[in-house]
Order: sequence, then structure tokens, then C-alpha cells
Amino acid sequence: MKPFKVIIVEDVMLELKGTMEILRTEIPEAEVIGTAMNEEELWRQLRGHVPDLLLLDLGLGGSTTVGIDICRQVRQTYPAMRILIFTGEILNERLWADALKAGANGVILKTGELITRGDVCQAMEGRSYVFNQPVLRVIVERFMQSVEAEWKHKDALLRYEIDEYDERFLRHLALGYTKEMITNLRGMPFGVKSLEKRQNDLASRLFASPSQGNINATRLVVRALQLHIIDLEHLEPDEE
Repeated sequence: MKPFKVIIVEDVMLELKGTMEILRTEIPEAEVIGTAMNEEELWRQLRGHVPDLLLLDLGLGGSTTVGIDICRQVRQTYPAMRILIFTGEILNERLWADALKAGANGVILKTGELITRGDVCQAMEGRSYVFNQPVLRVIVERFMQSVEAEWKHKDALLRYEIDEYDERFLRHLALGYTKEMITNLRGMPFGVKSLEKRQNDLASRLFASPSQGNINATRLVVRALQLHIIDLEHLEPDEE
């Protein structure tokens, strides 16, 4: 790794000293050209020296939104700069996503080691997504959940013989559309009577004993959600 310049933004002195010690002992290629404890100090530093890498703590002054705003502004002003976020927000996954949207090259959680040589090497080598193990663990878990949900959805479509119109019908019922409204959807070639027949047909397929009670639209939608035929997190209406 070639020598590079770093500015560290951290408002907890103990953690700032810890990060600087890691850089000194494990990453001698890093030259710390400045430190800042708040936004004002950072911009003052940047007016004099532009680093290759910015190590940015999000929780400045108790506000995580300040760190996100700094990240966004730095990315807009210095598009070539590498930005690594390190944060103690170990449960705030939305914050990690906001940091990436703001232009960060990676997110490092403060669990155990503050930052490692591998983290910094990846950032300086041009990696767009640099994460330490705690973040990677969450990403893998979410990936596995997503794959599992997709598999269950596809399996349900086959098992219950759900065609495109069944799925659209159920999805719009879940969104609160009436049958009259659904008939007006683009590419939905059915009248109200046909949709009523389709609803009864779906009830017979999705319920083991539909004759035991009246299967209204609400019960049908709930059942479709339970069977993963439609997904609560991806309910979007079609164009009308």
C-alpha cells in the first residue's frame, strides 16, 4: 500500500487516540495530517490540506445526522476522497444505509477493534463497500432471509397455481382496492363478476376447507400473505 494522508473526525478523545495508535503501529503508510472533533474543525482542516482518506465518526456531539450530512457534503466537494465511516451505532442499520447513500466507501462498527489494516487497505485500493465482520454478518443474514422469502414465494405460486392475474388481484385487494377499482387497472381484462368468481376459486385453492366459513376478501388476503403468495414489504399498485 502506498503512503497516503488521513484526517480523522472523532469527538471522543479516547477513541481518537486509539485510532491514531492503530494507524501508527499497524498502518505506517498512513500520515495523519489532521484531526477534528466537530464539523467546523473538519472544514477548517480541509481548507488547508485535502487527505486521501477521511475516517469519519457519525456520532458527533450526540447527533448521527451531522455525520451523515458531513459525509454527503465531503463526497460532493471531494469526489475522489475515500470515506470510511466508523460508528458505535451497532443496531442502527438504517444509519449504515444512510451513510452509504451519502457516499461513504464503507462502514466499520466499533465492536472490539476500531479499525484494521485490512479495512483501510480495501478502501485505499478502491473498494466501494468496505465492512467489518459485524456489518457483514447482518448483510449475510438479510441476504439469506431475502433468498428464503423469494424461494417461498416462487414455491407458493407453483403449489397453488397462481397466475399473473391472481397475484395482481390479491395484491390490489391487500392495498385496499375494491373489485370495481381493480377492473380499471391497465391490462386487467375482467369485470366485477369475473373477479368474484376468481375470488371464490382462490378461496378453494388457498383454504383446506373453504366451506367451513365465508372467505371474504380480508381473509383471502391474510391467507395469501401467510402462504407468501404476496409480500407485505413489496405491495405496490400497478398503473391504472
